[in-house]
Amino acid sequence: MKMKNVLLLVLFIALLGSCKNDDVEDDLILVPPQTLAETSAEDDAKIREFLQTHFYNYEEFDAPPPDFDFRIKIDSIAGDNADKTPLIDQMLSKEISVSSEAFGLDESETALHKYYYLEVEVGSGPSPSVADSTFVRYEGSLLDGTVFDGSLSAPVWFDLAQIQGPGAARGFAEAMPNFKTGGDVVVNPDGSFRVEDYGIGLMVLPSGLGYFNVSRGAIPVYAPLIFKVDLFTMNDTDHDRDGIPSILEDVDMDGYLYNDNTDEDQEMENFGALFANFLDPDDDGDGTPTIEEIDIDEEGNVTFRDTDGDQIDDHLDSDS
Repeated sequence: MKMKNVLLLVLFIALLGSCKNDDVEDDLILVPPQTLAETSAEDDAKIREFLQTHFYNYEEFDAPPPDFDFRIKIDSIAGDNADKTPLIDQMLSKEISVSSEAFGLDESETALHKYYYLEVEVGSGPSPSVADSTFVRYEGSLLDGTVFDGSLSAPVWFDLAQIQGPGAARGFAEAMPNFKTGGDVVVNPDGSFRVEDYGIGLMVLPSGLGYFNVSRGAIPVYAPLIFKVDLFTMNDTDHDRDGIPSILEDVDMDGYLYNDNTDEDQEMENFGALFANFLDPDDDGDGTPTIEEIDIDEEGNVTFRDTDGDQIDDHLDSDS
């Protein structure tokens, strides 16, 4: 037991200062725009090379030494570590279809992006969905080891549905359902807490599942990302409070919440803005709140009505 959007960037300019003859001259690094498809292929090659030449401290997880902190550590396969098993032999992968619309690109394009993940320690609880809220400890880094974000001392809550949306590192939300939460959260008298048998995971994301053509802090454009994650617990979510869990508002069941909008035409006409079903308390725009067009029992289970028998649930049917 262990205790455990953006417009097309025509050019991205990185400014480097160099002093010559007491004058400051600018050296410009110009990064031309790239398509989703070409970037996906380039990123996968970079990631695979990284996975082939690096390992994680699996031996410590297999036989924990005294005072082991159960943190993932990644190192190069070289020298005394030449015999270590590479990450490429341990990680699994999945592909996600990404549209250029997510990054505000003018040319319409859809391309598959592959991410890699490893369930280092299997949690004893359930797995979250991409719509849920998760309580995690994490660290984000680049392939070269540069840490750009993290919360190792104090776990934080992450709304995965929000992360899946435009402007965020979508792959973080997409990969989280591959891991499991831990057991009960025990709060100590001093306010600290512990969770037994929590899940520990590693994910490596292509830039198309990260920030793609946007530079954020230490993250340059077109940069693959690594996240180490300790997954403690989760909460099911109903973002619009319409009585339907957000994950059940993924009408086409493709795992992406933001392309399900039943009343898009009405919204554009009335509001000039679009709201995906999981953020819309009136999914069909008929003036009757969704919560009044469904049935919820005492245990919170939802039953969908089809009053007119047209095979369209009332809350998605404006003429029901």
